[in-house]
Amino acid sequence: MQQITILQALSQARGDIGDTDARLLLQTVLNVNHAHLIAHSDQELVPAEAQYLHQLIARRAQGEPVAYLMGKREFYGLSFKVTPAVLIPRPETELLVDLALERMPLDHSSKILDLGTGSGAIAISIANHRPLANITAVDASADAVAVAKINARQLNVNNIRIIEGDWFGGLAGKRFDLIVSNPPYIAGSDPHLAQGDLRFEPQTALTTGGDSLDCIRCIIASAAAHLVAGGTLLLEHGYDQAEACRQLLDKAGFCEVFSRPDLAGIMRASGGVWEFPRETARI
Repeated sequence: MQQITILQALSQARGDIGDTDARLLLQTVLNVNHAHLIAHSDQELVPAEAQYLHQLIARRAQGEPVAYLMGKREFYGLSFKVTPAVLIPRPETELLVDLALERMPLDHSSKILDLGTGSGAIAISIANHRPLANITAVDASADAVAVAKINARQLNVNNIRIIEGDWFGGLAGKRFDLIVSNPPYIAGSDPHLAQGDLRFEPQTALTTGGDSLDCIRCIIASAAAHLVAGGTLLLEHGYDQAEACRQLLDKAGFCEVFSRPDLAGIMRASGGVWEFPRETARI
């Protein structure tokens, strides 16, 4: 393969995958930042680098997410390792971290549970900003748990315990000050599952294959048994699910039920406070 410069490589790649993706993939191949590409535009790629870039461009042109090709994604100011075993962290999910941190004092310990942790993005971000907190992160996928543990280690976050489990399974008798979750909330019949990045992400993290509220309903029904008095449940949900989530929370006996919009103005998260020993209603 004929040697090419950084400038030539970017020029060729732009025609296939666009400027931003071309730049990100070349940075990945060379293990450099954007400033390096600008300052060293005449640097030649060695054959192995050119071949690797060619492979990544071909995969991206087929729709494979850039985050998986790069092996990382930034979330809440931290860089997380991502693989096809976990969902790609998205900016709108940072709202859950914001809402959690608002409810967690800096000066004393809190017990936090993250259900369906995936890459660990939510739990690790919370742990990073609240070093006195004790975080438990759960995921049903052993591969996801492995990725989350790598992220916790690489980001030097030590106040977190990451375990394999099915929602509250294995947590009998344990109560938390805050439970947070970004569960699967896409209906199995939703055509978006066959479009864009979703085609490549783990389907079990996106949908149960049935009702879009299956997991949300399950979490809300079981959360009371794992919250202290005054504890809060926070859930991310679909763009049109806020009202349904609030109704489920209210019927389950939660107080101060609310929904909050993401930066795009879409109602993206809902929650409520559990005032034990108020009885739960059947959902």
